[in-house]
Amino acid sequence: MIAAGVDLVILATPPGFRPLHLAAAVSAGKHVFMEKPVAVDPAGVRSVIASAEVAARRGLAIVAGTQRRHDVGYRATMEKLHAGAIGEITSGRVYWNQGGLWMHPRKAEWTDVEWQLRNWLYFTWLSGDHIVEQHIHNLDVANWALDAHPVKATGVGGRQWRTDPAFGHVFDHFAVDYEYPNGAHITSMCRQIDGTAPYVGEFFQGTKGKSDGRSMIEGAEPWRFDPQIQKPNPYVQEHADLVASIVAGQPLNEGRRVAESTLTAIMGREAAYTGQVITWDELLNCDLELMPPTVAFGPMPVPPVAMPGTTTIHRSWRVS
Repeated sequence: MIAAGVDLVILATPPGFRPLHLAAAVSAGKHVFMEKPVAVDPAGVRSVIASAEVAARRGLAIVAGTQRRHDVGYRATMEKLHAGAIGEITSGRVYWNQGGLWMHPRKAEWTDVEWQLRNWLYFTWLSGDHIVEQHIHNLDVANWALDAHPVKATGVGGRQWRTDPAFGHVFDHFAVDYEYPNGAHITSMCRQIDGTAPYVGEFFQGTKGKSDGRSMIEGAEPWRFDPQIQKPNPYVQEHADLVASIVAGQPLNEGRRVAESTLTAIMGREAAYTGQVITWDELLNCDLELMPPTVAFGPMPVPPVAMPGTTTIHRSWRVS
């Protein structure tokens, strides 16, 4: 596909493959749109950061599917937050709570690998678990608002509703406390459980007010995004911004930023999986690598469901 003469590629396979595909695309001199998240483990994050650096040197664009970054409401609100409209951010809350998602019942002719690929949401080596695959959107907004990544995380989570082996080995709920360099704490919550109250959103408290990060500020400098302003669809706008940056000769490069948001989500997962406090530096530099060296149809045992207090970050989640 890369040899077909295209200028730009879209990477939207299961996230476990993203680092490999990004490296190949950048090596071939292609501009890239890649869906989030961009890795499932620290090894993949390091690879994406390295590819983003190569892309920057070669003048290649990389835009990620964190579409809130291309939403005019979020962008206008974040501009005010960064200008100090609510003062220093001291705390926040980010959520992605919803019901369950699709699952394809296994067919007798499917090998282990085919079954897992067709149900990639439920296997950490492919999706990173739903805190990484889905909740990254809200965690990316927290990093954006604070203009930083967290330094450590403490979390809980489990598998209470999706207990059938058809759902692989992932959790169905997480709650994580993230601490940022300025001492601010962000409470993160996500779940995929039918019959529960749905909510997706972000909130930030500052020394001078509060904000939802996307449309309003309350406090010393109150503000509302004008509802009369037409908001382009951010799922379209992210692609428009990518193409415009290429045409203008000023290619966007969101590679490192989305890699850091991906690692933020992985940090929460590992804090919940292990029951330990996970630090940024420890995680970024650890040897955790979930992707096997090769992927071919055939047998692949499913790792056990993580058990906090027993599961360790360095060995238990390596796929062999």
